Amino acid sequence: MRISVLFKKSSLLSLSLAFAVLPVAAQKGPASLWLTTQDRSALLAQQSAPIAFAKSADQLTTLDVDDKQKFQSVDGFGFALTGGSAQLMMRMDAQKRADLIKEVFGTEGNAIGVSYLRVSIGSSDLNDHVFTYDDMPTGETDPTLAHFDLGPDKTEVIPVLKEILAINPKIKILASPWSAPSWMKTNENPKGGSLKPEDYDVYARYLVKYLQSMKDAGIHIDTITIQNEPLNPKNTPSMVVTSKEENAFIKQAFGPQLRKSGLKTKIILYDHNCDVPEYATDILADPETAKYVDGSGFHLYGGTINAMTKVHDADPKKSLYFTEQMIVDRPRDTALRIAAPVKRVIVGPMTNWSRNVLLWNLAADPQFNPHTNNGGCGSCQGAVTIDHDTVTRNLAFYTLAQASKFVRPGSVRIQSVASLPDALANVAFKATGGKTVLIVANTSATPQ
Repeated sequence: MRISVLFKKSSLLSLSLAFAVLPVAAQKGPASLWLTTQDRSALLAQQSAPIAFAKSADQLTTLDVDDKQKFQSVDGFGFALTGGSAQLMMRMDAQKRADLIKEVFGTEGNAIGVSYLRVSIGSSDLNDHVFTYDDMPTGETDPTLAHFDLGPDKTEVIPVLKEILAINPKIKILASPWSAPSWMKTNENPKGGSLKPEDYDVYARYLVKYLQSMKDAGIHIDTITIQNEPLNPKNTPSMVVTSKEENAFIKQAFGPQLRKSGLKTKIILYDHNCDVPEYATDILADPETAKYVDGSGFHLYGGTINAMTKVHDADPKKSLYFTEQMIVDRPRDTALRIAAPVKRVIVGPMTNWSRNVLLWNLAADPQFNPHTNNGGCGSCQGAVTIDHDTVTRNLAFYTLAQASKFVRPGSVRIQSVASLPDALANVAFKATGGKTVLIVANTSATPQ
């Protein structure tokens, strides 16, 4: 099947749109069109007049979609369920929380079908306080992990996850640590420092114990990264892990222990910005480490997204993941400037081999709380703002929804090319159920 799709809009608004082509015999028929506009006149709204196919014309941009050229399969789209997000949700009225969870994670009606989540192992910088699962008084250690306990996650993150799993039992979950317990670190502090080499074994057991404890709670962790932003010592909590250290830790301790445990959780390298792809490729070049590794994860606060393709080309058998990016509304700007972030965090990662997209983060309050002190993010807007029981949907919500609602897990990216390469950012999928989905972002100020 080949489709040439012509877009001509009289509006000057930036727009992002997605449509599904029904698997009917005649592909000349109309496609359903779902539109989100900058002026908020359409918010992931199905248009009553379907878009129609037409023959190519010189004055129009042609998007050529070819489902014979297939690329990576899709695991899902979602957000980080931080401890702070879970805390705000647990403080909501139970029915209001249930309604929000159904809207975010369901697939019927106005639900947006989020199918992937990221959680922190211990606290992230978007918790209201710092903790790990084995904190000890200064000067004391716990090499047998006798004091290991999931702590606050038992009353906030895990209950929310169970409500989500009741809506979508197949949702994939990625877990990332922000820091090892301080007694395992060179500076004995939650912020900065490095993991002591002599504690590689106990930290590997700590991570496996976390995975087993979550499994015992009925929660399967599909993927795990070794360290969130391993080159960033500025968050509270945080921990520096060089590529040589991560390589040694996986090869000598965590990889063998995870395999021995029988758990099916996959290891993802790096989990940091696109400006240092060598972090991943250097580790993958070690065959003794690579045999334990599923792939590499990237953020986009630095570098360019095509770094993911460079890592793919170095080892095409390994997977790529887009594990974090914050998308926020401009202060005091009522316009929903959605086209640029759709291009940046949906089209970009997907056309550079990512199996998923995870945005940072699901929820915050109107003051961007909660977060830790001395290194917590005070400007991290949630995809939704939760003010007691009132929910406001923000730019990140609609950015992700433009993909998550239509591109379900198991979909496969297919070829899509614009006749004018800079005119319309786009990505196409052969979706589950036989549909073809095309996501398009017009980032220009003129009709395309």
